[in-house]
This record gives sequence, C-alpha cells and structure tokens, in this order.
Amino acid sequence: MLRMAGKVALITGAGAGMGRAHAVRLAEEGADIIALDVAEGALAESAMMVRAHGRRVVTAVADVCDLAAVEAGVGTGVAELGRLDTIVANAGVTENPGPSWTIDENLWERSMAVNLTGVWHTVKAGVAALGPGGGSVIIISSTAGIKAVAGASHYTAAKHAVVGLARTLANELGPRSIRVNTVHPGAVDTAMTINPATFARLRPDLAAPTADDVAQVLSRNHLLPVPWVEAVDVSNAVLFLASDEARYITGLQMVVDAGLTQKVG
Repeated sequence: MLRMAGKVALITGAGAGMGRAHAVRLAEEGADIIALDVAEGALAESAMMVRAHGRRVVTAVADVCDLAAVEAGVGTGVAELGRLDTIVANAGVTENPGPSWTIDENLWERSMAVNLTGVWHTVKAGVAALGPGGGSVIIISSTAGIKAVAGASHYTAAKHAVVGLARTLANELGPRSIRVNTVHPGAVDTAMTINPATFARLRPDLAAPTADDVAQVLSRNHLLPVPWVEAVDVSNAVLFLASDEARYITGLQMVVDAGLTQKVG
C-alpha cells in the first residue's frame, strides 16, 4: 500500500537537491505535489520526474521571501489538486562567510529571510488549506539547528530559530490534528555540499581539492564511516513524518546526520 496515496504535498525549494528528492520520494508513495522554487527550468525538470511516477504536479515560480508569491502558488495548487495534506518547508540557503562580527549585514538578512521568514511564509500560506482531518508540517532545519557551526552564525541562528517556530506551531496546531516536526540533515550529497567553494574551505591545504579529498575530512566528523548522506535518506525521514505511520509524532527533531551531532572527540 502506498503511504501517501490520495494525499497532496507542498514542497518549497523543489527544483533541485533535497527538495527535488522529497518531491520524487513522496510521488513514489502516491502523493500529488505542489512544487515551488525560484528556478523555473529546474522546477520543470522536477515536475517531469514527479509525473514519471504517474502523479499530478502543479508548479509555481516563487521566492519564499515573497509571501504573496507563495500564497499564489499554494492557492493555485490547492485549487487544481483539491486538497493539501503535507507542508514541507525545505527552501534554504547557506554560506560560511567567517566570524560573526565579520558577516555582511545583507548576507545576515538574506539568511534570516530565506531560512526563517521563508519557513514562516510557507506555513502561513499553507496551513489554512490543511483539511479537517489534520495534516503534517515538516520543516527542514539542519544539524546547525542542533549545534553551533563556527563561521556561519547567521545560518546557525536561523536554523535554531525554526526549531522554536516548529515547537510553537506544534502547540498551536495540535488541536487541529496537525503535526509539526523538524528534520536535521548533516552533510548531504547535493550542490550545497558538493561544490568548489566548500571543497576549498574544508581543504585549504590543497590547491584544487576534489570530492574525494573532502570526503576524508567529513568522514572524520561522523560516527558512521561515510562522508555524507544521500538526499533520499533525508526524504525517507520526510516521508515517514508525512505518513500515517507518524500519526502521533509531533514536536520532534529528527536528525539524519550519520552521527555528526552525537560524536564525542
């Protein structure tokens, strides 16, 4: 039996990376998808992948910083697909610019706008459409929402803040049978980790570090002998929290990090 049969999921940042993986994984389990992203071409490609599983998809080009655009995309999707059961607030940005006192104000504001206010916009736009039978809100935070990340206080602060937002929402929405949980990935095999800037930051001793060079560093951070998790590993956590298997789970911080946050020494 498909775990998301007959359900509709809203996913932000659905054009690539984890957002695309969430859309495809939920579609595999029977969900129709409302997909939002700022990149129209990437969004169209994600939509094709959802349709390949026989599911319907409505796309909207929307920046989560723009509440009106998010509301319009959600409204169009719900009107066409007829309902909304799951909200996956996935869109996010990250940089590691350096010590807190050196971070440019515009960079700080952008991080807060996307990683925190964008999550609030997503929930604000979608929660009214969740039906009388309840639903699931899943906020993608980070291991930076569990522990500090030196050199990225703007990102760490925002990712901690969405945990507080989720806990509050869990209390506010519980009487409507709406569950609210956060998922906390560590390093994931997506462009947010696998890129030249990150390679250079993690291996400053090398002139042109590769993914293999970085893998050696990241593996040392984990309890399990892997450098990163796959996007689908995070999507499997999202699927569980969206499904009826998690019907009594709310206010949880689910960590998918190969043991990063638990490693001692």
